[in-house]
Amino acid sequence: MSERAAAAASLKGVARIEAGARRQGRRHNGYLWAFAGWQLALVPAALLWHGRTGALVCGLSSALVVTVLSVFAMRRPVVPRGYARRHLTAIGVWAGCYMAVLAVGLAVFPDSAGFAAAAALGCALPPAVAAWRGTRA
Repeated sequence: MSERAAAAASLKGVARIEAGARRQGRRHNGYLWAFAGWQLALVPAALLWHGRTGALVCGLSSALVVTVLSVFAMRRPVVPRGYARRHLTAIGVWAGCYMAVLAVGLAVFPDSAGFAAAAALGCALPPAVAAWRGTRA
């Protein structure tokens, strides 16, 4: 094989890897958008559905969604640069927002639909920002 053919084969391999990374990045952005949308249902349910059943359902469903998303993100064979950091930052900031919202909402604003709606938007913001930034990258 000549040097020119070897170089062309190498470039094709690089293009294939790059296409795979972009595809995985788009897929991850879709998961982050879905996760942000999930917050619009989860947070009001967690704040307005009192009792053990509500806490159990909301806690388990959050843990399941975060675990599935994290395992998906970390098992990709080829990912765009900064992918893991973006994912871990989004989940970390979301977790902090979610815990703060639950603490304040259950202590100060019990049964407040307005606070629940604003809190849902606030908790949806970290994954939405990460997805938006990933789309632009």
